[in-house]
Amino acid sequence: MSETTEAATAAERNTSADEAGKAVFSVRNLWKVFGPKAERIPHDESVTGLSQAELREKTGCTAAVRDVSFDVRKGEVFVVMGLSGSGKSTLVRCLTRLIEPTAGTLEFNGDDVIGMDKDRLRELRRHRASMVFQNFGLLPHRTVVDNVAYGLEIQGVGRAERRARAAEMVTKVGLDGLGERRPGQLSGGQQQRVGLARALAVDPEVLLFDEPFSALDPLIRRDMQEEVIRLHSEEGRTMVFITHDLNEALRLGDRIALMRDGQVVQLGTPEEIVANPADEYVRDFVRDVPREQVISVRRAMRPCKKGEADTGAALEPDTLVVDAVEAVARSGEHCRVVENGRTLGVVDNARLLNVVAGLTGEEDGGEQKAVAAV
Repeated sequence: MSETTEAATAAERNTSADEAGKAVFSVRNLWKVFGPKAERIPHDESVTGLSQAELREKTGCTAAVRDVSFDVRKGEVFVVMGLSGSGKSTLVRCLTRLIEPTAGTLEFNGDDVIGMDKDRLRELRRHRASMVFQNFGLLPHRTVVDNVAYGLEIQGVGRAERRARAAEMVTKVGLDGLGERRPGQLSGGQQQRVGLARALAVDPEVLLFDEPFSALDPLIRRDMQEEVIRLHSEEGRTMVFITHDLNEALRLGDRIALMRDGQVVQLGTPEEIVANPADEYVRDFVRDVPREQVISVRRAMRPCKKGEADTGAALEPDTLVVDAVEAVARSGEHCRVVENGRTLGVVDNARLLNVVAGLTGEEDGGEQKAVAAV
């Protein structure tokens, strides 16, 4: 097991018993290997540590997913991101066994997914977890409403009931008035909304998105991201979102698993990944991210000096630095970071400018360590 995977697994095990009980997906030491005698690879210590190129040369196999462990918590947007070939799409397909895992354990709300027979697996895919793909997969001869109702039709829901439910979902995703059009009469963004409505119509416990917006124009893509954010805010539905776009991941994700060569190289909140990249690869990945739009004042604050704990405007710990800059500029003095009536620390022009400039740790006078202890 790699050090990064061990760290991710340890972090998951350290969650509270309550959080662990609320895990929707629980994944441990998952492998997907393609090639001859693939089932031997995860258990052969002489090859598990090889690079992808070395593994192919020695065994003829490719490990698309390598010893991956994580939990998806109920109600969160869990983003899996990475470049092409990183294993992210293979991983999301393993979650419902659209692709069969080679080794490891996989649970959905405590149920053993790998041990499910065909009937239980069909029930999982039809009722409990819905997938939204990059290619919309709409039936061109059906209207928008009938496309949205298709999953309910497969479930055996009566025509009147499924069309009524579908009409609700059409309105929910912003396509009111377009229910009787056919896919060919819609824009790309509208077609993707139909795909989203179809996934929502079966009322799944979790939505799985496999790079659903990557083929859309930038402005339409941003609209669809806003739609996902809105739907999550309204419903609190658990979502697993696959993307190769860092900005999309940072915008949507409560937590992000960053993959490379089939492995999770870092798992954390957007702020954790931007502020504390695990290695040089992650550091390069986030180098151009506007830090002030991701990092909060909890991380930017310094300890209070004498008299500062009771002066200055109050900010919540999750306030982004970009918003704190405006508050400090408006007041002309430091601002307090306050939680439950207690001042945790303060931010001033110097602290905020350091975040924007990417100065932390030793470059920041060592104060960051003191902040972490507050």
